[in-house]
Amino acid sequence: MLNILGLQKLTLLDFPGNMACTVFLGGCNFRCPFCHNRALVVNPDFSAAMDKNEFYSFLEKRQGVLDGVCITGGEPLLSSGIFDFAKEIKEMGFKIKLDTNGSFPDRMTKLIEDKLIDYVAMDIKNSPARYRETVGVESFDIAPVKESVNILLSDVIPYEFRTTLVREFHTPQDMVDIGEWISGAKQYFLQSFVDSGCLIGENLNSLSGDEIRAFADILKPFVPSVTLRGID
Repeated sequence: MLNILGLQKLTLLDFPGNMACTVFLGGCNFRCPFCHNRALVVNPDFSAAMDKNEFYSFLEKRQGVLDGVCITGGEPLLSSGIFDFAKEIKEMGFKIKLDTNGSFPDRMTKLIEDKLIDYVAMDIKNSPARYRETVGVESFDIAPVKESVNILLSDVIPYEFRTTLVREFHTPQDMVDIGEWISGAKQYFLQSFVDSGCLIGENLNSLSGDEIRAFADILKPFVPSVTLRGID
């Protein structure tokens, strides 16, 4: 089953070097308090899902205009229908960027091996020791996430890691621990938490630009290509 709960018809930012649209799939196995897509994660309204054929019709009209499709969520790899969905999109001539939290390495690997995706953006929620509290799931096993990190670090596909920084969850020591974990990564983006007004948690705050730049300086000995995204 695959549920399309949102469509951004044009983005110039989400898929590096490509003009794309972004399709939002409902459902997630995480409950990150700072998640800005609560409506896609907590009791999503699947009755409002967009028909896949309607989405394919949209893409047909954008052939020659758009370069690619960003598939995001929620967590797109929750759905076993992701393979057929990606195949349909690729057969129409579009590149695909996958956003994932990294907890389904086998599905990500299959998409890579079948050449159904062209780029992966994986969230690094926090240092390994603080993953459970950060993703809001006390019983969460980080092993699959570590496997996904290792897959991407092996350079089987163009990728980026990214972390949304929240004052209540991220410290300088966490940056050291993350840096050691993903050392040698090709691209790592830091972005600031923004309160969308539709969060899973509450009473959360962003870090200042100077604080985030200090975090980047901590990370650079491990990951030279640390970039700030959306930070003045």
